[in-house]
Amino acid sequence: MRIILLIIVGFFGSRLQVRAQQTSVLMQRIAPAQMRSDLVLLKKILEANHPSLYWYTSKAEIDSSFETLEKGLTDSLTTIEFRNRVAEWISQIKCGHTVVRLPKKISRQFQQNKVAMFPLQVKVWGDSMVVLGNQHRRDTALTRGTILRSINGYDTKAITDRIFSTISTDGDAVNHRNQVVSNSFPFWHALHFGTDSIYRIEYINASGKTGTTTIRPFSPAERVAQQKQSDSLAVVKSPEIGKRQMRRLSRRSLTIDTLQRSAFMRLNTFSRGSLKSFFRKSFRKMKSLQIEHLVIDLRNNSGGRVSNSTTLTKYLRKQPFKIGDTVAAISRKFRYSRYIQPVVPFWLAMNFGAVKAADGAIHYRRYEQHYYSPKTRHHFDGSIYLLQGGYTFSAATMFIAALKDQENVTVIGEESGGGYYGNSAMHIPNITLPESRLSVSLPLYKLVMDKNRARGRGIIPDILVPPSSAAIKAGIDLKIDTVLSLITTKKPSR
Repeated sequence: MRIILLIIVGFFGSRLQVRAQQTSVLMQRIAPAQMRSDLVLLKKILEANHPSLYWYTSKAEIDSSFETLEKGLTDSLTTIEFRNRVAEWISQIKCGHTVVRLPKKISRQFQQNKVAMFPLQVKVWGDSMVVLGNQHRRDTALTRGTILRSINGYDTKAITDRIFSTISTDGDAVNHRNQVVSNSFPFWHALHFGTDSIYRIEYINASGKTGTTTIRPFSPAERVAQQKQSDSLAVVKSPEIGKRQMRRLSRRSLTIDTLQRSAFMRLNTFSRGSLKSFFRKSFRKMKSLQIEHLVIDLRNNSGGRVSNSTTLTKYLRKQPFKIGDTVAAISRKFRYSRYIQPVVPFWLAMNFGAVKAADGAIHYRRYEQHYYSPKTRHHFDGSIYLLQGGYTFSAATMFIAALKDQENVTVIGEESGGGYYGNSAMHIPNITLPESRLSVSLPLYKLVMDKNRARGRGIIPDILVPPSSAAIKAGIDLKIDTVLSLITTKKPSR
């Protein structure tokens, strides 16, 4: 009996110890002197290496907000609290590729579902917050399509305003914030409001009536139990579809509708998925089937390799094009390189692939001067519909921007997250601050895609299709419905 008792005590003791370690990681505090040291170092690194630090916000404003932040560090803070303050300062640069991230040991707690969090997935836009899903599946009040008005006494605008203040964007392309928060609202809510044992929710139901309810957080234990249940009920997968193929399908896919002579291409990244081969096979197939309409869904594409987006552009654009009017870095010395990783591959690229010009900047001349010709083999000349949203970013924005004004192209959806004028990107190592271990991404090149475009916003679609709580509740994809309507009303060419 004693042995059994010792085993039980040991088991629960070890679990409590693990839980305590997890809590200590999240609640570990940083002294003011350490935070100020990291902050001063970060400012020096950015001033020495960032190509467009004062592109949207003046040096005087950046310096003033820095001084306010530094003077306010009078008491110790948790790493999460410090991260939020630094991110609020960084967001004033208005560079969507300059992002503050938590140390790996803390990020891992969230990624591995070890932190109990807010149980609702929501869609955010403007002043609206609508339920997409509820981890507590038996809850009949907070179902898909329910409009939220407040959480624990904070109205939804106050919640999003606080979160948005720490999310970096390209200029004033604020729709990016909407989609970033919508993709992982429980994480962002925990980051700024912590976790509670109960959440008080004020909401508007389907009939338009206001109600109030409470809901408990979704715990890691419940998540594990649900996963086990899901695994036990899972259908045996076909051996014909392996894990590698499943990963590729999650990144890109092509569906053909021969009746409507339409093709639907979904691209969630420009980084992985053997894309050049995928593009070659896809356009060859479309040519053979005489496809007249091509829909490319880039709503979840945050970017990736410029070479891949360039390849796809060649299949669709009718005129030669180049990457940008300006692609330039301010230095290739990598000052404070001990805090920047990786350095070697980017140093090699900047020293052997770029040149120092008369303006003193380091220019990537190939991207500035080389014109890419459209492909002649399997080039697509039919109607093109590009779907975009707030998460459409970086190389995905570059791709859409290169096609937007072409007569056979229609851009549908919401404002893109990436800037239409340009951005700071291309090579993006990370800064690791020694005291807090916060990570800050550091773009090295300023890219001006077209100097004649207005600066400060994302790509505005030709046909704006905003979200709708009614559509969310009904499970309707308004963007796809809009495309299908356009395709249906167009007369076939034969």
